[in-house]
Amino acid sequence: MEKQKFYLGSHVGMNAANNYLIGSAKESIENGANTLMFFTGAPQNTRRTETSKLNIVEFKSMLIENNIDISKVICHGPYTINLANTVKAETFDLGVRLLKEELLRLEEIGVHTVVLHPGAAVGAPRELALANIAKGLNMVYKALPNTPVKVALETMSGKGTEVCITFEEIKTVLDLVEQKDKVGVCFDTCHMHDAGYDVKNNFDKVVEEFDQIVGLDKLLAIHLNDSKNPIANHKDRHENIGYGYIGFESLANIVHNPLFKEIPIVLETPWINAKVSPYKVEIEMIKNNKFTNPFKDKEIK
Repeated sequence: MEKQKFYLGSHVGMNAANNYLIGSAKESIENGANTLMFFTGAPQNTRRTETSKLNIVEFKSMLIENNIDISKVICHGPYTINLANTVKAETFDLGVRLLKEELLRLEEIGVHTVVLHPGAAVGAPRELALANIAKGLNMVYKALPNTPVKVALETMSGKGTEVCITFEEIKTVLDLVEQKDKVGVCFDTCHMHDAGYDVKNNFDKVVEEFDQIVGLDKLLAIHLNDSKNPIANHKDRHENIGYGYIGFESLANIVHNPLFKEIPIVLETPWINAKVSPYKVEIEMIKNNKFTNPFKDKEIK
């Protein structure tokens, strides 16, 4: 079998009904993916199933049998973590504890990249919030100095008081991180577009700017999403590939760009009518580099 020229997959479920990680692997394989992203539990709460029940051995075997490199598999951290919060100490402390637990769980699973929402300032000055993120990351890695798991801070759209909406803000955090090799970045194309970066017309320039400010070596993952809103709207509303304001061609070009051939790229686009997964079709379109308008009741922007 010819090796694909990129790593492309989607967010997949991980729950008891589908045998935890076995279901995650099956869903990815059925979608024709060669990478995947999962939550280790419900993203909005702190409850987690013990790792001994997640079917880790079977999961790893399924990945090997289907030529999926576990080093390209990523996890998404829980939304309950807000290391940027300087207003409520208990929220920050909870975030540090949860992130430590997440890194330990992922080390057991064998997945070594976790994407993390940097958080929101919640009314405090942004510079304090950015410093607080680095403080939390430093606390986590001081407690777990030998963990192989890296944190990829996600680029955000600027909804509410979110931070890390510009490359400069991300650089501020990374400059304050002590274990430089453990923290990087995850591009989210919808978030970047909504934050004001021209993903549609001039992504090469966006990447050049990122390289100059942060460094392309810090890019650990990409979330590939279209956007329901015009550029710089700060809304964070994902759209299916080819149906939003970024468009199919620009998004497919990112996947096919040799610059990102070693970077895991995952879809987080909405399910059709909240019932049908779009991922198999979207992955096939992107692989073939051809838009087929599969969801005909959706309006194309």
